[in-house]
Parts: sequence; C-alpha cells; structure tokens
Amino acid sequence: MASFKEDHGKTLIPSRKPQTVIVARRPDSGGKEGSVISLLANHFLVQFDSSQKIYHYNVEITPHPSKEVARAIKQNLVDRNSDLLSGALPAYDGRKNLYSPVEFQNDKLEFYISLPIPTSKLSSNYGDVYDSKEKHEKLKLFRINVKLVSKINGKELSSYLSKEGDDWIPLPQDYLHALDVVLRESPTEKCIPVGRSFYSNSMGRSKDIGGGAVGLRGFFQSLRPTQQGLALNVDFSVTAFHESIGVIPYLQKRLEFLRDLSQKKTAQLTAEERKEVEKALKNIRIFVCHRETVQRYRVYGLTEDITENLWFADRDGRNLRLLTYFKDHYNYDIQFRKLPCLQISRSKPCYLPMELCVICEGQKFLGKLSDDQTARILKMGCQRPGERKTIIEGVMRGQVGPTSGDQEREFKLNVSREMTRLTGRILHPPKLKLGEGGHVRNLTPSRHDRQWNLLDGHVFEGTKIERWALMSFGGTSEQKSNIPRFINQLTQRCEQLGIYLNKNTVISPQFESSQVLNNPLLLESKLKKIQRSASNNLQLLICIMERKHKGYAFLKRIAETSVGVVSQCCLYPNLSKLSSQFLANLALKINAKVGGCTVALYNSLPSQIPRLFQIDEPAIFMGADVTHPHPLDDFSPSVAAVVGSMNWPTANKYISRIRSQTHRQEIIQDLGSMVGELLEDFYQEVEKLPGRIIFFRDGVSETQFYKVLQEELQSIRTACSRFQDYKPLITFAVVQKRHHTRLFPFELDQSSTQNHFLYENIPPGTVVDSVITHPKEFDFYLCSHWGVKGTSRPTHYHVLWDENQFTSDELQKLVYNLCYTFVRCTKPISLVPPAYYAHLAAYRGRLYLERSSESLGLFKGSSTLSRAAPPKTAPLPKLSENIKKLMFYC
Repeated sequence: MASFKEDHGKTLIPSRKPQTVIVARRPDSGGKEGSVISLLANHFLVQFDSSQKIYHYNVEITPHPSKEVARAIKQNLVDRNSDLLSGALPAYDGRKNLYSPVEFQNDKLEFYISLPIPTSKLSSNYGDVYDSKEKHEKLKLFRINVKLVSKINGKELSSYLSKEGDDWIPLPQDYLHALDVVLRESPTEKCIPVGRSFYSNSMGRSKDIGGGAVGLRGFFQSLRPTQQGLALNVDFSVTAFHESIGVIPYLQKRLEFLRDLSQKKTAQLTAEERKEVEKALKNIRIFVCHRETVQRYRVYGLTEDITENLWFADRDGRNLRLLTYFKDHYNYDIQFRKLPCLQISRSKPCYLPMELCVICEGQKFLGKLSDDQTARILKMGCQRPGERKTIIEGVMRGQVGPTSGDQEREFKLNVSREMTRLTGRILHPPKLKLGEGGHVRNLTPSRHDRQWNLLDGHVFEGTKIERWALMSFGGTSEQKSNIPRFINQLTQRCEQLGIYLNKNTVISPQFESSQVLNNPLLLESKLKKIQRSASNNLQLLICIMERKHKGYAFLKRIAETSVGVVSQCCLYPNLSKLSSQFLANLALKINAKVGGCTVALYNSLPSQIPRLFQIDEPAIFMGADVTHPHPLDDFSPSVAAVVGSMNWPTANKYISRIRSQTHRQEIIQDLGSMVGELLEDFYQEVEKLPGRIIFFRDGVSETQFYKVLQEELQSIRTACSRFQDYKPLITFAVVQKRHHTRLFPFELDQSSTQNHFLYENIPPGTVVDSVITHPKEFDFYLCSHWGVKGTSRPTHYHVLWDENQFTSDELQKLVYNLCYTFVRCTKPISLVPPAYYAHLAAYRGRLYLERSSESLGLFKGSSTLSRAAPPKTAPLPKLSENIKKLMFYC
C-alpha cells in the first residue's frame, strides 16, 4: 500500500493573490452538441440606470421592535416627515437598512414616534394579562436614528455584468442587495414574507392540510446576475402555516391523543403527553379572546400545575385563585380545569387558560410535516408547466408582486413582464449495455421519456442469492397468506431479469407482531437468531410490514451495524396486487444491494470522452451531501456522506462513508479521512489510484460556494497527500436541485400544438448554458429526466474548480450519461448518481441516529429563543464489515 506522508506549507493554487481560490471560469462559449429547442425561463430582465445613485442609510430604533412594528414605524416616518426625507419613498428591509433614490435633508436624522402598540413587557405580574380595565391601546414611544452609510451607484455592477468587465472583480454585492430590497418592498407590505418567498390569500384561498396546518400559495423572488444582465427569478411556491383557530381545537387536530379532548374535560395529561403539547405550542404567537386587546403573546411553555390549582398575586399582593378571578371579572367558567395553562413569560409567572387563546395567523409551520401533510402540500404546489407559467406571469402583472408598487419609477428600474426567451439543446441518449443470459445486448432509449424496459432483457450483472430469509411484522391472516405466492413470483421475476434468488429461504418465514419494531433490543436478538441459523452468512433479509413504521429506522441500524445483513423492506398492501412493475423494482433494488448492477454504458467513458479518459488511467466519481435535522430540532447532529465509484471504466458501483458532525454545520468536517478511505478502497479494487477525481457536492447554497470550495478542496488534497507523490486532477462541481429556475417549452406557432404543448415538460437531455446562466462562471442547467407530475426542475451544475479542463460539451455529456446508470430504475434520473447516492447514504445515517429521541433528553427545555450550544456529536454506529462495500443504502 502507498505510504502516508505529511504535506506542509503548500499554497493552495498559484494565482494573483497567494492563498486565494478563484472559482472556475466558463471554458468556452457553451456547448454545441444536441438538437436545438426553443424555451422560456422564469427570469425577468431588470434594466437599471447605472448612474442612478442609491443612498444607503442605517436605521437604529429603540426600543428594538419586531419586523412588523419596524415597518409601521418606517411607514409613519414617510407619511409624516416627507420634507426631511426629500419626498423620497425609500425601501426598507425591516431591520437596519434603508435605501433611498435621493439624499435626505441631513446625513443624520433623529425622530420620535408614538405608535399605538400594547407594551409586551408585563408592567406588573398580572396587570396586562388579566386586567379588564386595560386601556384598549397604549402609545409607545420609539426613538429612530437614521444615518447615511454610503452612496452607491450601479457602474461596478454594470461592468461586472458586461462581457468587458475585468475577469477577477468580485460581484458588487452592495448595489445588488439594494436593488433586491427595493424589489421586495411592495410584496413585503402586502404579503406574509417567509425567507425569500411571499404568501398571500390573493393568490388563492388557504387549504386545510390537516394536523392544525394550512397550505398557503405564494411566490419566490430573487435577483440574479446572468449572461443577459440582471434578472428577477420569480417562481410559484407553497408552504404550510399554523391554522388560526383556538388553541384547544388546534391541539385536537395536531395531536392524536387529544382528538376526543372535549369529552375528557376531567382527564389530566400524562408527563409524556404534556411534553408533546408543550413541544407543539412552544414559541407560537397567540391572542386572547376573553377581552378586547391587540396584544399578542408568545407561548413560552406550560404551567407545572393544572389550571384549577393555579393562584396568583394581584397588584395589591392579594392571593387570587385563577378560576375565581375569571368568574368574577369576566363571568367566565373555565371548562378545561385539568389542563395546564399557557405560560407566556420566561421570568414571571403569567398564565393564560388554553381555551381563551387563539393562534395568530401568518405563522409558518416549522415542525416536521407528516406524510399526509407533505403529500397535500406537494399536491398544492404541483402545477403542469402551462398552469405554472400562467401563475408566474400573473404575479409579475398582479397586485402583490415585485412590480406592484412605485419602486420601479422611484429607482429608475425597468422590470420586464415577459419571461426570458432562449434556446437550449437536447442531448442524445447514450447507448446502454444490458445482459442477455450471459451475453451483452445493447439498447438506445428511444421513447420520449427515455425509459427502457427489461421485459425481454436481463440486468447487466445479476447476482446469486442462495441464503436469504423473510420476516413479517404485523399483517392480517389474509395478508400473511399471500407470502408463499409473493416468494414464488419474486423468484420468478428475478429469474426473468437474470438474477438468481433461491426458491427456499434458509428458515421458514418468521411472523412477528408490529410491536417488535418498537423494541430495538428484542428486534436485535431476533435478527441475530436468523443470522445464526444461516451460519452467519445470510445474504439478504426481506421484511414485510403492515404499514410505514418508525421502527424501520431501528431495523436498518441493527441489520447494517450489528447483525451485518442487507435488508429489503416492503409493505403488505403491495403484496395483494403483486404487479410486474412492483416485483421488477424490488428485484432491481435487491440485486444492487447485494452487489449486482442494472445497466452500464455501452460505449465506455474513455471511448466517449477520449481527450480526458483512458482505459488504463482510472478516474473516480465522488458525491457528497450533508443532511440537517428539521428546523425545530436544536439538538441532533447533521449527517455527512461521501460516496465513490469503485469500478473503472464502468463506474456504476459506489461505496459510502457516513459520519455525524456538528449540528447544522454545512462544511463536511471529516471529508479528508472519508475521501482517503474511499481512495484506499478504490486502490484495492482497481489496483491503481485514480488519476482524476470528479467530485459532485450536493446541498450547498450560493452564499456558501466559496467557503465550501476553499475548505473542502483543501481536505481532498490533504487526503491525496497520504499517498506518496499522488496529485490527481480534481474537478469540484456543486449540484443544486433547490433553486427556482424553471424552463418551459416555447412554440412560436402556438396554434396547432397549443393544448398539447402547454402541459408538456421539457424533454430529458435539455441543457441550457447561456442567457440565464452566470455571466462568467462555468455553470449549466440540465434536465436529465422526464417530469411525469408538475413542472420539471432542471438540476443546476456549477463547476467551482476544474483541473481536468472539461469543455462544456464534455462535462454535460458525462453528467447526462451517468444519469442513465442509476441502479434503482430503468430511466434517467434527475440528479447525477454520485450526488443521489450520497443523499441516500446521508439519509441512512440520519436513520441510525433515530434511537428513541426521548431517552436522549431531546426535549429538555432548550428553547428556540435562546439556543444553547449543541452538545458533543455522538458518532454513528460502525457499519458491519460485510456490508461496507455494498450499496446497502440504495
């Protein structure tokens, strides 16, 4: 094995500045291969006057207001002090930045404004919350300091966007940011802003998606530098909000165990239920309905005591019972006396009975959506291309969109109302290699959706599975009676596909109750028993479950880390119909997991891109991804995964490395050691180190590009320096699916094909690398799949570093061809496989962490308001040796 050595003191790359990395430039004027297609993109050209100065002011407001109040203050300022502001209508980001097209009277201005805002500080323990004699509104005084920070003009941005600009000047962020705030001003006033999106009932009524949540329609907007100039990217968007209803009905909808709460007024919550209720309500804003007030409160937690046991001291220090107080003051009998009250202050005891509280509207639902809720939200957001295009064009011409205010006129902007027209190219599909009873046969996917079928063909490499077992969890006796037929038909389907699955299991099928999935220790002992009965070399375990079960996570972790067996799960409802498609999909997954593969490229990569690849000079394709816990989880680690191809030149089998790392850390901490291990594995398989590393990094937002490139490129180099004199050529590309660029087919003569075309997605192989791409850097959009539902989302590939010096055509063709080699299906996928496998592997690592979160103290009152430093990251359990080199995660 190659020896390890330290490599000190190397600068990263020779460039104009030492120690800096410069992002790769586009190597040519774009690709040429493929047939031309006319397209529209949801980018709207923004023309700005580069001599127009924008005055950037810093705004300090004391006491510190919420964003809504800050906007009200700004509006008051503009309405009442127009002369001091030189008659300007400035744009405001709700925090500290104010942008004006003209200079104010003075560089420093100070204002005092009184607004009718109820004080949120509780002046006495109970004055505000309980006092029926409370004044309806109190005036609150704010001091506003406005100070000129800078005067910026658009000349640098103009020069950056023009082809003539110096190649090395960075993007002038300040002017771009100012214009971004300007174009968000009008939507911010009229809609509910969430991130870069805006939601409004004017785009269609909200829709109940169950569990106390509603789906609301809206739009996303973002300003982007592109080859055609500055463009506003506008897209349709949907998200979930908390339903604005009473807290009691909300809890009944949200938590299964409270469904019949109205019948159980005398029942108390168990400790476990109390935790769930607190978790569901924490940090949600509410208002009270027992008196008139505009006050809003944020739920801090629940009271320890139930409502009927609560007492408090009034202003005169007398002890009052809460129940009596509400009866005397409001003539209200509290019904749910056995429930705790809402506690709305961290420091003072301040209680509100749940039944008198209503959830404020316009609050984004941050919790994890259930499968049903997710399905309903996806359905709301699922528009065919023609419909989506109409909605987006409606936003650009409508009453709440970016052009609905006076900002364009004020700041001398001209925003196009028409989508960008451009031409793309449709790449030709590659010829594929399948098996045919030991022979190779070729096939070119010629259907419009580029799917091929295996009806009369074998997989490229079928495996032999001699020793396998079957376990059932739950199921009715009728469902269980389908098992012999299932085994029989699965073995037949495998045989048709060139995969050998023994007709007999090593032991007769094992039937367990679903409860076993809740008990990891019991589950482990049962799995180990089966493994022993197969002399410790079980190749496959098929598990059939009654329905989706959280014990799935336990099963995968135990099988892959403790027992050392590959498992395949399926659900009883699918066993009743046993369609040929279901059996084929199952067979392909099983084959891939135990070491086979579905398909290979007929013309190997060296014959397709001979300038870069040679048969005897291997290359490795790597994919990397990080998955983070959902937004309300302040505790769990993030999980990083890296995969690498292990066979050359076929390059269709990948093994993985998975690690947990600091909570929400985007940069992969252990990348060096993970890449180093994959290179060692590659060396063992191919007996040579790869001369080229093509690295696809998923899940990085544009703001992180530079940081990720700098740190992770260095980690990859460090990994290579473990081997004597080893300096492979590295290409580092970021892969993005979470962007909002959409492409629509465009027909000039729309009379004949109108209806057909409106609903069609762009064909697989559509690539765009001009007009809407980066003015200088090496990026392209590739839609490699056929969109069956909704509107296709092309994948955005952005090359940050390229020592292999790919041309546009070479890289686009490579990525598109690789998309045909994914093991789980017989069609091209939307994401280059190494990135997809890394995503699957990281997801698998996340499952390993799902022990029982309660036992790890997940809910120990760490509030989202004051996030404690996340605890030390628990390492993932180690994979079993006989699993490590298999694609168990696919």
